[in-house]
Amino acid sequence: MRARLSIIALPLAATLSAGSACAMNSPTNALIDCRVIGGDKLPAATGGADALCAAIRQAAAEDAPGRKFSVEVRVLGASMVAATLTTADGTRLPEQKLRVSDHVLTKGSLDRFARTLAGEVARAASR
Repeated sequence: MRARLSIIALPLAATLSAGSACAMNSPTNALIDCRVIGGDKLPAATGGADALCAAIRQAAAEDAPGRKFSVEVRVLGASMVAATLTTADGTRLPEQKLRVSDHVLTKGSLDRFARTLAGEVARAASR
């Protein structure tokens, strides 16, 4: 019985680790430097700082492919974040803020914020 489990478990473990290694080394990760300050203030349901950076990278891959930039997100509270974007050539874009007035931040609101940030980078590249 144990031999059967190891026959199944080893290839499964190898597949899972290979998949995460690919995600960690994707070109989008190399293009975008994401830093979240105060991520512990994010509501747990948002997925936290790692999920926010993943959303920004995903939005950038879709809306600003190939663009290199850095983003610093400051979590000002459970219902407000602010972000500063800097393009590869050193241009600092206007600060972007998101504030939710009737509840705390959600994964959906942070996903929309990520798309806004990616859109700003895409617009900056076309100026």
